[in-house]
Amino acid sequence: MWHAPGEARSVHLWSLSEDVRVERSAEDDTLLLTGPWGPERLDRPAPSVREALRRMELGPVVLGNAVQEFEDLRRFILPALKRLSPLVVRTLGMDDLKGPLLSVVPSSPAAPLVLIHLPGDQRVGLPDHVVITVSKSGGGCVLESVDLPHRVVLHRPEAAWVTLMLAWPVTPATAATALPLPKSVTEDIIGYLYAAGMATLVDAPP
Repeated sequence: MWHAPGEARSVHLWSLSEDVRVERSAEDDTLLLTGPWGPERLDRPAPSVREALRRMELGPVVLGNAVQEFEDLRRFILPALKRLSPLVVRTLGMDDLKGPLLSVVPSSPAAPLVLIHLPGDQRVGLPDHVVITVSKSGGGCVLESVDLPHRVVLHRPEAAWVTLMLAWPVTPATAATALPLPKSVTEDIIGYLYAAGMATLVDAPP
């Protein structure tokens, strides 16, 4: 996608949930990840998977920075993280060094997250069952629903602006025009909300 000179871009980050512990066995070359829904065992994971998980323990990372060969990302890291999805936090930020925009946090043992680029002319809105509260830890707002396997933490006002636009059905193109954000960033925020179930298509064809 084309970006205007100096325009901020989206940054897609991955990390392990704070309550996940990683145990490494030198004897049988395994990794044991223990989270709120029990252990997940990786037998003889590729070195690139080990390195990615090591970095993800420390905080959100760009996966491309954790590997030397792109093929490792496709063949080893992404399949492993798909299996570990209930333990993985997905975070969206901008390359402006002001911190993350939002994070999608798993709240269920079945919590796959698939990002889909929505058409710019497709109306999107907030479902009635989504509840927005202020984080008790002072970390922004939280979107959650008993019907969904994720919760979304809005870390910055920019993410809240986009979310509030969806209180009335709106197209990504209209939201991008109305807000003082790069078009791609607005679209990515909506994409993350949609992937987490916090936004739904309105008047979509059957």
